[in-house]
Amino acid sequence: MDKIKMTTPLVEMDGDEMTRILWQMIKDELLTPFIELNTEYYDLGLEHRNETNDQVTVDSANATKKYGVAVKCATITPNAARMTEYDLKEMWKSPNGTIRAMLDGTVFRTPIIVKGIEPCVKNWKKPITIARHAYGDVYKNTEMVIPGPGKVELVYTAEDGTETREVVHNYTKAGIAQGMHNIDDSIESFARSCFNYALDLKQDLWFATKDTISKKYDHTFKDIFQEIFDKEYADRFKEAGITYFYTLIDDAVARVMKAEGGFIWACKNYDGDVMSDMVSSAFGSLAMMTSVLVSPQGYYEYEAAHGTVQRHYYKHLKGEETSTNSVATIFAWTGALRKRGELDGNQELMDFADRLEKATLSTIESGKMTKDLALITSLENVTVLNSQDFIKEIRKTLEN
Repeated sequence: MDKIKMTTPLVEMDGDEMTRILWQMIKDELLTPFIELNTEYYDLGLEHRNETNDQVTVDSANATKKYGVAVKCATITPNAARMTEYDLKEMWKSPNGTIRAMLDGTVFRTPIIVKGIEPCVKNWKKPITIARHAYGDVYKNTEMVIPGPGKVELVYTAEDGTETREVVHNYTKAGIAQGMHNIDDSIESFARSCFNYALDLKQDLWFATKDTISKKYDHTFKDIFQEIFDKEYADRFKEAGITYFYTLIDDAVARVMKAEGGFIWACKNYDGDVMSDMVSSAFGSLAMMTSVLVSPQGYYEYEAAHGTVQRHYYKHLKGEETSTNSVATIFAWTGALRKRGELDGNQELMDFADRLEKATLSTIESGKMTKDLALITSLENVTVLNSQDFIKEIRKTLEN
């Protein structure tokens, strides 16, 4: 069988711990036997990020701008324990945060639906995609512990030196304070990414904040979305037969619980962080969730929505067997390959991505799965496979 050829490279971002092990297994078993894999490789493993003073992360993001499509393995975001474990020069930033900022992207996360893994919410019949703004708010905050009585103010100093002040709180005793920010350009990019993605998927788009309480901060998000929609997207949405509407975040939660799914729910940074975990868990597992970073310039970076599976990695290092779910990482590859094929007009590559996804789901639906899925499936008499055997079983299905 002739291997499928690729005309343009994918940007390949390798990662850490157990997901790095799975990454290589997936390439060896499910990709290189069928595709002449053409990637520009960047090692985003923590050791190499440390060696390069994190320049490799910046380089990988710039390469994504050049080639348009990237696929990323899960990576470690260092904490104090990792500083010691890896003897780091400094506590490097989250690679995801760096890449998101450089690509000015929005993260879209969608559950992977498979027979035998039933959603906790019985009326959810179709996936719910969470669109998460990936800049600012609490993730770029400034915090202060207030030791005792005093006043905290927000102060804006214009370029001409004039000041605008707002009192945050007059403290009569100890407390805490926090400052957050966002910028109109980033919110505009977020809005356009959401509108474009909704048109791509031909799905309704919801957007939710708490503008009744946050009359300036959240209201600005609401106003920017509405202005861009009215000027640039209203006719296109009507033509596509889809709708956009704004609602309060608490109303959105109530609606989501009663809906059947099949729509995109756009959230600010923190709301999207929390709600994507809620949606993924309610649909089954974080390991059964696709994640793609989409920039309004048309850059795409596909990744697994979960972490590096540290506990399984330590077991693996001891020579113990692991049963780690690789589905989200497989779907990161298929998403990137399909998009690469779409942009290059390579139908063979797109078809292969479809076949690999179908083979992955068929393997699970036949009762062969990793331990995490075996614990929640409604299928009977399932076979629990270890990490490598699950991937090999998918290859058998793919080849049949």
